[in-house]
Amino acid sequence: MTDRGNEQADQSAAIKDPDEWVTGDEPPTAAQESYLSTLAREAHAELPPDLTKAEASKRIDELQAETGRGQ
Repeated sequence: MTDRGNEQADQSAAIKDPDEWVTGDEPPTAAQESYLSTLAREAHAELPPDLTKAEASKRIDELQAETGRGQ
């Protein structure tokens, strides 16, 4: 049996701020680009060109809040 409290604490400790990512300056992953496209379409939002992986992550969080996805 696992303790869900410890499991959730371990997961939250593993989540880093995108600004601290070693690969944050790289281009977004294909999955990020696809999901961003979907979220932007649903939110009727424009996406800036040439996002980095870290910027894409932050924009995903913002658009999830706008669209109610990811909750």
